[in-house]
Amino acid sequence: MRLLTSAYVTPILLLLASNVFMTFAWYGHLKFTDKPLWLAVLASWGIAFFEYWLAVPANRIGYAAYSPAELKTIQEVVTFSVFIVFSIFYLKQPVTLQHVAGFTLIGAGAALVARA
Repeated sequence: MRLLTSAYVTPILLLLASNVFMTFAWYGHLKFTDKPLWLAVLASWGIAFFEYWLAVPANRIGYAAYSPAELKTIQEVVTFSVFIVFSIFYLKQPVTLQHVAGFTLIGAGAALVARA
């Protein structure tokens, strides 16, 4: 249990949860394009409020173990991971070979930053 509350693991778990909220805030409304845009904006803003309650502590806690560049890189990798699952299961969108190639290049960049 102590590992889950460490400055190495806690930020990753918080970023994972925050990205679930943010992905729904940014893309969840795409299933409701018949609703007015202002309603989508307000709903997205309301969802994003909770994302910040997770992302800000993730970065504050993570700063004890990671550099800001490493934290940003972790956040981006988590974002793409969450988005792929969201896209497949919520939006029912296929992941193409082109998507996989692009995400792989981003992952290579993340690996490069993590080695610094």
